[in-house]
Amino acid sequence: MIARSHSNEWMSGFLQTSPMFEPLHEAGKSFEQLDHWPEIEYLNRLTANSIGAIATKSGKQIRFVPQAKGACEFLQQYEPRIYLTGEIQSRSRNWHDLFNALVWLTYPRAKAALNQLHYHALWQERERDQKVRSPVRNAATLIDESGVIVVSSSDYLLDLLKNFEWKALFWQQRASVIEQMKFFLFGHGLYEKALCPYPGMTGKGMLFQVNANFFKQNVNNQIAMIDIWLDNFLSRNCLTSADLAPVPVLGYPGWSPDNTDSSYYDNQSYFRPRKMKEESRVNILLENL
Repeated sequence: MIARSHSNEWMSGFLQTSPMFEPLHEAGKSFEQLDHWPEIEYLNRLTANSIGAIATKSGKQIRFVPQAKGACEFLQQYEPRIYLTGEIQSRSRNWHDLFNALVWLTYPRAKAALNQLHYHALWQERERDQKVRSPVRNAATLIDESGVIVVSSSDYLLDLLKNFEWKALFWQQRASVIEQMKFFLFGHGLYEKALCPYPGMTGKGMLFQVNANFFKQNVNNQIAMIDIWLDNFLSRNCLTSADLAPVPVLGYPGWSPDNTDSSYYDNQSYFRPRKMKEESRVNILLENL
């Protein structure tokens, strides 16, 4: 399915248009007063005023800079440049890059760990003269664009998610999901899609078991804990896309006005059962023989 397009016009209240934007409220709270697109220097002031320094794993303070023309030299490419200088190339009047900045402000440790993962994977590919993207870089890209953190205090709910039991999870266990499971968007591409959500929006899930006290914390404390957990998760050298679970995010209660009806979860083109996923893999393998 194709997402509905959105304009590049500024919307000052965009963070209040969906509960999916909740993690960004603190970082973007000053946007409520803006009647125009924030300039790059505005983003840099937010970074400078944030609690705690925001830096790369190489120790460079991050700074948003205008996007340069395509760079052939390795050190000037997007991820290496961030890692080595702290400079994050950003386009003006661009939702995708604005959400990237907000995610850096919200999950600074995780974004730094992800950048380091990108950098080392790119470096290894270059040293080996490798023409194909590595599994690590594929996983890093999926997380960067479409990552979603799933936390739950219930093994049962996590098992339903892992086993693609979507209607049992989101409808039959709806009350339990609200009380014992929470989604936090991470990928800036997923945030951009949330401006015009559509059936088909799917995140790449990173699942964490938590105790019940987690849900008694305010959202800023929850995000601070998640940022540390993600930092550790992204430090794994053998990370691949197999470590990520598909998550149809609009199934979460309240994240779509349509999911208040049980029939919403009968759409198997969105809420795909496991067997459909396995069959599609087999078909792809057969087509490549």
